Amino acid sequence: MTTRLNPYLSFRDNARQAMQFYQSVFGGRLEMTTFGEAQASQDPAEDGKIMHAMLEAENGMTLMASDTPNSMEYLSGSQISISLSGDNEAELRGYYQKLANGGTVIEPLEKAPWGDIFGMCTDRFGITWLVNIAGQSQ
Repeated sequence: MTTRLNPYLSFRDNARQAMQFYQSVFGGRLEMTTFGEAQASQDPAEDGKIMHAMLEAENGMTLMASDTPNSMEYLSGSQISISLSGDNEAELRGYYQKLANGGTVIEPLEKAPWGDIFGMCTDRFGITWLVNIAGQSQ
């Protein structure tokens, strides 16, 4: 798998509706996981919210999104993060380390509940990056 650069949109409680709309625009396969399904929140009010959605169009376009957790601030204009994903662990770890240098680590790069290695950081310019290394076992 090659490394991909994907837009990642953030919403406040309407990621499901937005992604279904984008699917109607671009076509393709839409997968969505709620916070409840992933056991990713202690707040029962978040169980039905989208923790992660991915739309893969037949032409190769990929769009990802999630609902912003209740505990995180949501500001209009801050709805996008950049996601790097693939299976080249050395390459992706290198990107993460360089992006986090001088920035802020939000989630350390470590095994996630879905089995991949995942981390989040905000770079020194205020851009949030999500790094996911697929197919890893620890």
